[in-house]
Amino acid sequence: MSFEPGPVRAAHRFDEAALERYLARHVSGFDGPLSVQQFGGGQSNPTFFLTAGGKRYVMRKKPPGQLLKSAHQVDREYRIMKALAATDVPVPRMHVLCEDESIVGTAFYVMDYLDGRIFRDPQLPDVAPAERAAIYDSMNDVLARLHKVNFAGVGLGDFGKPGNYFDRQVSRWITQYRAAQTDQIPEMEKLIEWMPAHIPTDDSVSIAHGDYRLENTIFHPTEPRMIAVLDWELSTIGHPLADLAYNCMGYHVQNPRQGGLVGVDHAATGIPSEEEYVATYCRRVGRAKIENWSFYLSFSVFRLASIAQGVYKRGLDGNASSENAAKFGNTCQFLAEHAWRLANARL
Repeated sequence: MSFEPGPVRAAHRFDEAALERYLARHVSGFDGPLSVQQFGGGQSNPTFFLTAGGKRYVMRKKPPGQLLKSAHQVDREYRIMKALAATDVPVPRMHVLCEDESIVGTAFYVMDYLDGRIFRDPQLPDVAPAERAAIYDSMNDVLARLHKVNFAGVGLGDFGKPGNYFDRQVSRWITQYRAAQTDQIPEMEKLIEWMPAHIPTDDSVSIAHGDYRLENTIFHPTEPRMIAVLDWELSTIGHPLADLAYNCMGYHVQNPRQGGLVGVDHAATGIPSEEEYVATYCRRVGRAKIENWSFYLSFSVFRLASIAQGVYKRGLDGNASSENAAKFGNTCQFLAEHAWRLANARL
């Protein structure tokens, strides 16, 4: 989400008075009057900045309209962040989950607003080399910490099905793509055939964030230290290498909107190479090596292609949470081409 909020967009307006009455009953210390603004971005779940009584909150809600099955699960976001509050994985404080759609039209939750920095560009152009290195190391460290969490011990034993993660995920994103498909994309058809036949035998199990990247985190205002991980909608009990590969996509795919790390001078910038980043993660979690790295990378880009197609379809249907959703029309094909290239890279 954009760091600076603005007016609530017309498609996402709701009864603010009803929200204020609800929060007064369910959030300890809440004191109106309530002021509501909307953050930009947030392709999946519209996100709002709330102020009341000198306190600041963030609300995430499902978008309006007909939604794809198993998408926009704000209840899962709320549950996992509330559970992780008892661990060393940094998350905002959760206040309330409301599944009563009569309040603001869809389910929502409210959490603390955190002062900090959100980095859009993975090349960190306005940061000194030493701080860049520290920022990437903090991101690496938090990912390793997440994957070492005893998920059953924090009440997440039923948060997903342990094992066979990629079998289920490949099937899920094929299904999601088919549900949102608008055109024939040859590389997606090739991937749909290739993916199920090349799933690695490594069946490690951990919490998987599902969208772990620099932009989905908050760093301390002045220190190169991560203070929160956001956007847990795709989280589950999954495979740690799915998160790691997704986190490393920028080394291979130059996103036309958000940039990437393709061709970066690592020595000059302080940004670690992919090999250094992966090796550091492996040391932290006690993993000796990673085989079939090209599969994990290809799957990550394939899944993102399916998500982009869903955003585009919602834009066509008029219920996407970003005014720019229709611009995603070429994104699926762009990502599918990269995913197919990675599938054949033998990394």
